Amino acid sequence: MLQGNLCLSPSSPQYTEKEGLRLGLCGWVKNTNKGTVVGQVQGPVDMIREMKVWLSKEGSPTSRITRASFSNERSIDKVEFSGFKTRF
Repeated sequence: MLQGNLCLSPSSPQYTEKEGLRLGLCGWVKNTNKGTVVGQVQGPVDMIREMKVWLSKEGSPTSRITRASFSNERSIDKVEFSGFKTRF
């Protein structure tokens, strides 16, 4: 299992949530006051890798991806979240 933080500019958290669920990941995403999306993703390394590609290159249909950064990646024994949610 892997855990990592994400920061996107800009994107739609609803599409990100849907993609996280499709990939079987756990975590959350949230819009910021700066017009970006931040969050945390947990799950199998290969699924997180796929999510990172999606976040960096595709994103939501209306997003214009100018930057995607991923930080604080580390191995974990078990996920700490249930499901993948949008926080408000």
